[in-house]
Amino acid sequence: MSKIAVVYWSGTGNTEEMAKAVAKGAQEAGAQTELFSAAEFSADKLDSFDGIALGCPAMGAEELEDSEFLPMYESIKNSLSGKKVVLFGSYGWGDGEWMRVWDEEVKALGADVTADFVIANEAPDADAIAACEKLGASMV
Repeated sequence: MSKIAVVYWSGTGNTEEMAKAVAKGAQEAGAQTELFSAAEFSADKLDSFDGIALGCPAMGAEELEDSEFLPMYESIKNSLSGKKVVLFGSYGWGDGEWMRVWDEEVKALGADVTADFVIANEAPDADAIAACEKLGASMV
């Protein structure tokens, strides 16, 4: 059985809702999942999982949240090579540039990105939730 960590930061609850859908999709596909806020996850936990789903909304000028999420991500990013990884998050402005840049970086690090990222403008609608569930299932 695959063991998947779903790690996210959410300021408004939108990315948290997406994280729960990713976890649900992975569980329904047969994986064991654990949901973590960025503050609860650290590099020493990464080896306990077969894959990691990372969720962060766009902040500032379309950047990753820098007080909790970015430090956690920086601590694990050099250990992502060969690890199953998917990305998701919400945004309220811009066009998703933060996610495209992040996706390119994760791929360049050698991660096994199992599906295209999912982004939602503001609160995720039914289509975004379904896409997140599919994203989670892709990791199994």
